[in-house]
Amino acid sequence: MTTTDTHCPYCSLQCGMRLRAPQDGGEAQVLERPDFPVNRGALCGKGRSATAVLRSGARLTAPLVRAERGGELREASWEEALDRVASGLAAAGRRHGRDAVAVFGGGGLTNEKAYLLGKFARVVLRTPNIDYNGRFCMSSAAAAHRIAFGLDRGLPFPMADIATTGCVILVGANPADTMPPALRHFTGLRANGGTLIVVDPRRTRTAEQADLHLQPVPGTDLALALGLLHLAVADRRVDEAFVAERTTGFEAARTAATAHWPERVEALTGVPVHQLRETLRLFADAPTGMVLTARGPEQQSKGTDTVGAWINLCLALGKAGRPGSGYGCLTGQGNGQGGREHGQKADQLPGYRSIEDPAARAHIADVWGVHPDELPGPGRSAYELLDGLGTAGGARALLVMGSNPVVSAPNAAHVTERLRALDLLVVSDLVLSETAQLADVVLPAAQWAEETGTTTNLEGRVILRRAALTPPPGVRTDLHVLRELAARLGVDEGFPERAEDAFEELRRASAGGAADYAGISYPRIRNENGVFWPCPDEEHPGTPRLFLDRFATPDGRARFAPVTHRPAAEEPDREYPLHLTTGRVLSQYQSGAQTRRVPELNRAAPGPFVELHPRLAARLGVAEGDPLRVTSRRGRAVAPARVTAAIRPDTVFMPFHWAGAGRANTLTNPALDPVSGMPEFKVCAVRVERVR
Repeated sequence: MTTTDTHCPYCSLQCGMRLRAPQDGGEAQVLERPDFPVNRGALCGKGRSATAVLRSGARLTAPLVRAERGGELREASWEEALDRVASGLAAAGRRHGRDAVAVFGGGGLTNEKAYLLGKFARVVLRTPNIDYNGRFCMSSAAAAHRIAFGLDRGLPFPMADIATTGCVILVGANPADTMPPALRHFTGLRANGGTLIVVDPRRTRTAEQADLHLQPVPGTDLALALGLLHLAVADRRVDEAFVAERTTGFEAARTAATAHWPERVEALTGVPVHQLRETLRLFADAPTGMVLTARGPEQQSKGTDTVGAWINLCLALGKAGRPGSGYGCLTGQGNGQGGREHGQKADQLPGYRSIEDPAARAHIADVWGVHPDELPGPGRSAYELLDGLGTAGGARALLVMGSNPVVSAPNAAHVTERLRALDLLVVSDLVLSETAQLADVVLPAAQWAEETGTTTNLEGRVILRRAALTPPPGVRTDLHVLRELAARLGVDEGFPERAEDAFEELRRASAGGAADYAGISYPRIRNENGVFWPCPDEEHPGTPRLFLDRFATPDGRARFAPVTHRPAAEEPDREYPLHLTTGRVLSQYQSGAQTRRVPELNRAAPGPFVELHPRLAARLGVAEGDPLRVTSRRGRAVAPARVTAAIRPDTVFMPFHWAGAGRANTLTNPALDPVSGMPEFKVCAVRVERVR
């Protein structure tokens, strides 16, 4: 039987798997692939059932168009659908100016799609307004990475290094649920004598396996990190030689930390002083150590500063830029890393270049065959773009590719209203997502098992998803869509439909940039099980471990961040007395547009819920399963109670995978981090009532 080596379509691990082609009308089978080092054959339930969403009945198989607003979507030919899109985009530009046309991408798109989508926005539409849902994922960590190290790569070392380090502080991450195959690296750490410390307001399945669990108030991770740095200074734990030789800015960071003495940090965070001291002792005494963050500390209006404070701790203790040590971000989406490197972000060009850098503009313009002055400048970040849809000065036509902001955006009811206000909404997706249901044109897209393309996992390893199946009749690739739309809008060249051709151009565009893929090719990826960037030429081995000799700053030194604690944008008060935090569950993924169509995943996680502590439940007169109304300043959601001692009594938790009455992002606060543009998903003020 024919099998194809490929990778899972879901999280940033990009686990290796094999697909067996269907036999006698059956379905393709997912098989283990032990040779890929990230997961070594292990797969979670989402990965094992990944082909289920490709079934007929679960997916779109023909374009859909809406004759008029309020009318029904109907099937259409590809010619009609593409003509409608091209004419609508052109009309919006003529009537309202080029800035009135916008593009919203996704962190699950391949590198080739992300690259050509950015090129399409800037060369064909000539608009600055392109961003993507990855802005909602790891943008604060990316900003802090660039400030501290001069370069942003999720992990500056391979995943396998986690098992060999002495101590890991895992902040706001629950890999046991969000990326289960990664857990073996953490269990390997403990089996090798290392220590795992988990920082999370909830006692998650990951926290249950930790040597020490810190349970801070949501939104206080910055104070916690500053308190640990304060202790490091006070207890003379600072690695003075490393700080002097390889960093700059320590004095300002040290001064900022002095205001965060242990007792004050306990009052702010709820973490007892003895746990603060034990955390510092374990991390400082370990010969090597890592701090790994995820969405918990990052999805805050001070996320960049918070990540910077955790990086400060690594730098002060000499646990960065050395084998077995460093700061890393557990990227969430499948191609969240590559998706932000090659032009989907409003402020970046391919190769992780700044769109405001004249040299970068000249290089990319030369590759694209245009004049640098023809390239637009930076556009609006993701929420700002969505917030302005249909308004004076905002976009009037929007192309969405691989994203479902009706469920995934903060203040989602408001975002839904803005999408409805557009003159034209176009969605390219595998399924009729909640966002696609609002669209004027829906384009059925081929997916991971049906097309070839590269992604870049959380380690910076560029890998190759190989096509194993033929798309159903009526389904086309996103690269085909971009080529056809470009031609209809007057650009006949530069948008290849063959993924490898697009990647060859991407290599040239990225050459010399921070994320340099120039030496990476499809044959190399096949032969080497992926290649780590930066890889500037074909003789270069790739770079599994960054910063061992120098950091990527102009002087080669890492920079401390002089940050201080500040409250969340919205703190509890008498009207809204509780914290709400949001997150994921094991059997669903992101907005749930795909996983909610897989029966076995729905059986395991059938719907939303509100997690609350028994003391809070008793005060509200709530029992397990009772319907609860959760209300914030932006709206309300209703879901059944899940009573558990695993959460703080002052906090409730909701997963964000569902639409409808239980949509968690109806409640969340769009307050933005001033550096990264990240909304404050992880903390807002709510009240909770039993529905009677």
